[in-house]
Amino acid sequence: MPHIGSTLTTTASPSRRWELDISCPAEGTLVLRLAGSWRLEDRLPGALEVQRELQIGQPVRRLSFEAGGVTAWDSGLLTFVRKLMDEAKRRGIEVDRSGLPEGAQHLLKLATAVAAKETGRGVQDVPWLERVGAAVLAEEAGAAAMLSFTGQACLAFWGLLRRRARFQSSDLWLVIEECGARALPIVTLICFLVGLILAFIGSVQLRRFGAQIYVADLVGIIMAQEMGAMMTGIILAGRTGAAFAAQLGTMQVNEEIDALRTMGIAPVEFLVLPRMLALILMTPLLTIYADVVGILGGAFVSVTMLKLNLTAYLHETLRALTLTDFAKGLLKGGVFGVLVAWAGCFRGMQCGRSSAAVGLATTAAVVLGIVAIIVAEAILTVLYNVLGF
Repeated sequence: MPHIGSTLTTTASPSRRWELDISCPAEGTLVLRLAGSWRLEDRLPGALEVQRELQIGQPVRRLSFEAGGVTAWDSGLLTFVRKLMDEAKRRGIEVDRSGLPEGAQHLLKLATAVAAKETGRGVQDVPWLERVGAAVLAEEAGAAAMLSFTGQACLAFWGLLRRRARFQSSDLWLVIEECGARALPIVTLICFLVGLILAFIGSVQLRRFGAQIYVADLVGIIMAQEMGAMMTGIILAGRTGAAFAAQLGTMQVNEEIDALRTMGIAPVEFLVLPRMLALILMTPLLTIYADVVGILGGAFVSVTMLKLNLTAYLHETLRALTLTDFAKGLLKGGVFGVLVAWAGCFRGMQCGRSSAAVGLATTAAVVLGIVAIIVAEAILTVLYNVLGF
């Protein structure tokens, strides 16, 4: 092998437009002199040749480049240099990129500036106490944002009662149509199947005692008091609440909400208020519709499987149900509508500034809405029992 300071390798060919010289002008230093065209179409050399030079001969402590003779380059040059940099880093060799073209230096800087957490490499284990503290601080900030949004929503409704709220009535009617009439097909399907399932399960047990007619009581009371409102709320959380979060989140990404603030328009009044108002108005109506559809689902099972007379089934249903049963369901439906609208709009307004954040906000809106519905259902059921309602 030639002594230190001489040319170790020269790679060039008349059929190729690139040149690569590897030399050691000083002890512990390896210099790569690049010339010609370094583009992918030029059948560029592999980095293995240089990597072999890093492993044999005198120990190499520094790797530098001289690219003054480069006439053209593209990602082929960047790939070649990046492979050498990775090998040098693995062997603890210092790399000097100052001899590369300025544009290549900038792109390599961007490529190596990606955080380790984002690439999934080199993530250090964070102590559990630090993770707990970070989680507590995040929950505290989330609770403060939730209270702030709730207060702004209440002020918007107060302004509506005083006829000072500013929003377009056309937006309100469009949202009413979206969360009301267009939700009828999915509400019909789900609630009909729920009534059918309740009647089938009840019939299996009541048939042992010859009391099949009381399937009407079972389905009617459960649908009117509990399942009609709950299933409507869950459907709206997955359908309308998610849509609210996605719409407001997209507006956040496109800086439309910032534009409203710049023009002196309160986003909560202009965007959130019509959505919440529409869902609050439509949820009780959908709840009544869900009750009727569920009762018809139970009637289908009773007539086809239990061989009951349809007239007798409906008569028993009317005898078992009271206005109080429907009032309980309607009250729950109204509360669920408020919670679904609040969860969807809150997550949408808190959305980040990227497309990924919109998806996260949509998912969080559905989860928050369903959890709020279940918690409210438990609380209202206990209150009904305590108040004797």
